[in-house]
Amino acid sequence: MTALPRRLMASACALALMATQALAFETRARAAFVLDQTTGTVLMAKRADEALPPASMSKLMTLYIAFEAIREGRLRLNEELRVSQHAMDYGGSTLFLRAGERVKVEDLLRGIIVLSGNDACAVIAEALSPDGSERGFARLMTQRAQQLGMTSSQFANSNGWPAAGHEMSMRDLALLATRLIEDYPEYYPMFSQSEFLFDEKESQNRFNRNPLLGLGIGADGLKTGHTQEAGYGLVGSAKQGERRVIFAITGLDSAKARAEESEAIVNWSFRQFAEKTVIKKDTEVAQAEVWMGAKDSVTLVPGADVSMLVPTRGASKLGAEVVYTGPVEAPIAAGQQLGELILTPDGLPEKRIPLLAREDVAAGGFVDRVMTASKVLIDRMQDTNE
Repeated sequence: MTALPRRLMASACALALMATQALAFETRARAAFVLDQTTGTVLMAKRADEALPPASMSKLMTLYIAFEAIREGRLRLNEELRVSQHAMDYGGSTLFLRAGERVKVEDLLRGIIVLSGNDACAVIAEALSPDGSERGFARLMTQRAQQLGMTSSQFANSNGWPAAGHEMSMRDLALLATRLIEDYPEYYPMFSQSEFLFDEKESQNRFNRNPLLGLGIGADGLKTGHTQEAGYGLVGSAKQGERRVIFAITGLDSAKARAEESEAIVNWSFRQFAEKTVIKKDTEVAQAEVWMGAKDSVTLVPGADVSMLVPTRGASKLGAEVVYTGPVEAPIAAGQQLGELILTPDGLPEKRIPLLAREDVAAGGFVDRVMTASKVLIDRMQDTNE
């Protein structure tokens, strides 16, 4: 018998939840992307894949490559790097580095994260560049971004200084933030540092520009950005309980608007959505038809508790559909993946959960096979007569 795609409604008893619908957030940002990192749920996407000038938010890529080099032993936190004239000549946000002086890598990293130092980025870039130049490092940034799945990113420098072709999407920035948090947890606490006094003669230049730090909403990163072309932006993250939200916004018209919009996004993300367990491990979701087996069907179950993010207000049912290719030919082993459960909450992306066989199904004996073959033959004869 030819196996064909089968679609079934999930068993009503499996779904222990009434999903709800959240109100959409109408952001003032030119582009935005909001991700519930804990569940992988996209909460908002506005022009999220459009390549735009990222300003200083692109410094996160320089930091990722620096952290990578430290882990691989190509760079050390206590190593002192020489400041070039090129690095010193950068304007904008700087550490006021002087050509010829040597600065510890750890101070450079904190200077990038807390003080957004353009010069500090250039020093790191020249140290790690394949050809010793910042432009060579920018090419490395682009290559590494592509490898990480950041398909809308390309770089002309290490720090986001306005330049033709220096672009990132909000989705790419959120992906980069996720990778920084997950891949380098030992360095992530630097992003929540509220101030860093690098030069006592420049004591006013010591505060982190992230407007969310210290508000008591769980914010702990990551990077602001601003140029005339890009407007005001922020790649932010906040954690409350076991949930973490990551977001990237750009194109706001003032620092005040950036602060208000960022705080509103964090509050909306945590207040309007909650993580719920919708199906327990090994709960029957559906029965799949079996071909040439000792049994006519096999029970489909999830291999682990199924949790998902759902809106906290409103009232609408959670859509659920089981998809498998069947009938499934015996023998079948318990734990064998046979299909998927597709959950579709209102206003959120669908979630796909692998479904496994709960029990073994042995191949049928001679009598079982004869009976199955006879049934198929009779069904085909009836179809022909019709």
